[in-house]
Amino acid sequence: MTSWANSATRDLHLDLRDALVPGARGTKDALISALRDAARSGRLTAGTMLPSSRTLATDLGLARNTVAEAYAELVAEGWLASRQGAGTWVADVTTPAHTPPRPHGVRVAPTHNLMPGSPDVAEFPRSQWLASTRRALGGAPTEALRMGDPRGRPELRSALAEYLARARGVRTSPESIVICAGVRHAVELLTRALGGPIAVESYGLFVFRDAIAAAGASTVPIGVDDRGAVVDELDGLDVPAVLLTPAHHNPLGMPLHSSRRTAVIEWAQRTGGFVLDDDYDGEFRYDRQPVGALQSLRPDRVAYLGSTSKSLSQTLRLGWMALPDNLIDAVLAAAGGQQFYVDAINQLTLADFIAGGHYDRHIRRMRMRYRRRRDVLVSALSPFDVGIGGLAAGVNLLVTLPDGAEPEVMRRAGESGLAVSGLSIMRHPMAGPADVDGLIVGFAAPPEHAFSAAVAALCDVLRASGL
Repeated sequence: MTSWANSATRDLHLDLRDALVPGARGTKDALISALRDAARSGRLTAGTMLPSSRTLATDLGLARNTVAEAYAELVAEGWLASRQGAGTWVADVTTPAHTPPRPHGVRVAPTHNLMPGSPDVAEFPRSQWLASTRRALGGAPTEALRMGDPRGRPELRSALAEYLARARGVRTSPESIVICAGVRHAVELLTRALGGPIAVESYGLFVFRDAIAAAGASTVPIGVDDRGAVVDELDGLDVPAVLLTPAHHNPLGMPLHSSRRTAVIEWAQRTGGFVLDDDYDGEFRYDRQPVGALQSLRPDRVAYLGSTSKSLSQTLRLGWMALPDNLIDAVLAAAGGQQFYVDAINQLTLADFIAGGHYDRHIRRMRMRYRRRRDVLVSALSPFDVGIGGLAAGVNLLVTLPDGAEPEVMRRAGESGLAVSGLSIMRHPMAGPADVDGLIVGFAAPPEHAFSAAVAALCDVLRASGL
């Protein structure tokens, strides 16, 4: 039986035929299954009002008691909520009070977020950002709302040139900076400009490997040890470029050793290759002096890449490249010759935000908060049989596990609603089997009020895994 019901003038599709399962007691069970599946899948979102039992019974050709009993059972399970005089609606199943019993082994929607790579967006500086937007728009020339320079708004490129030189030691000029929609976008554009294959670290963000593949090139892994990328392996490869995270390796957490910084620059000079310097977490350091950008050693052989994804929000889609002069034209051609990836208003806003000192103040404030969270997380993990790495900088911790433990821990995390990343997903598929099990735990992502509960959920998962 496939029927449509009208809920407060909104059509509601329920497939009762497919909902009938072996052992079902009849139409009521089919209706319960159809409504439960619609809520579970998100087709009926939290807060959606349902028809009265009388209306739904009429629309579906069922007895009113059948619908009333189905509603009552789903309210008891937590899928629906009801109040006298207010009707019946789909409950918010992410709220613990409304979470129904679930069978063992079923992955549930996450309620605790310890995924790496995301800032605490609850701390986004809304009032300052809004003020910068007003100032930027109020003072913007009319031509700022046209396509303009394909490199991006000159106001932002000037602000970034000053900021990157001061904060990260980057040697560049506004003319050498190109605005893009994040580091992934930068990697894709550079790959289109340079060709491939591109050398990458054997552990690294799979989204960059995907970006390189999207640009029509392949990737070749080089090893990583306690000194960072093993750049000597580049000598045996025919590649135009290597993508590195020299300030803070993602995800293992160490900086590239000074001897290897020198060695990779010598490789680039000797071969005519380029180094793509992904300044991953360069602004968030805690127990060490800041590691300057690799780009400062040879601006003509290194492309510096950065974004606001961890400092402000990933959804801003604001990134930048400080390019060697002989790459600018090729990168702009790869971008289509126009700046239509990042809107001018966000560029103008960020320019004002940086120039007014708000960006520096926000970074310093979040650096202190993330350091405190890191210390809380390290303390909570100390009783467990795990290793902890990547402490000195960044917004993630590497939690190493006993051999073979990662699949079990990830399974339990999924069942308990804990969002966390396994280390194995970061290993290049051509690098061979993983030589270490682990978790990448992002301590920046939860809002402040949810951080303690997220850490407790992680500890519960490790405890249940026998660690």
